[in-house]
Amino acid sequence: MRRDVFQAIADPTRREIIGLLAKQSLNLNAIADNFEISRPAVSKHIKILTQCGLITIKQEGRDRYCKANFSRLNEVSAWVEQYRRFWSEKLDALGDFLEKETQNENLKTK
Repeated sequence: MRRDVFQAIADPTRREIIGLLAKQSLNLNAIADNFEISRPAVSKHIKILTQCGLITIKQEGRDRYCKANFSRLNEVSAWVEQYRRFWSEKLDALGDFLEKETQNENLKTK
């Protein structure tokens, strides 16, 4: 089952795992050592991150190393960017309106 990247980043534990892997590749035990949850729970989070393509797992000997794949976050970035532009335009327009209103008030009080 291919999961949605938004599903993956919705969970704070998965966001924290992504943050850990942003710094370096880690094996599953090293990831689990950073959390107060069970190793099976960490494995479940890793599985979801793998299914949505945010991490890849590479077998090295007996260890499995996880590596972040940030190209999938471009989808999130594009989605957020459309709203950032929308609200920036709205807030800029509001700022212009308030500035004009202030100028008009100043002219009336003179």
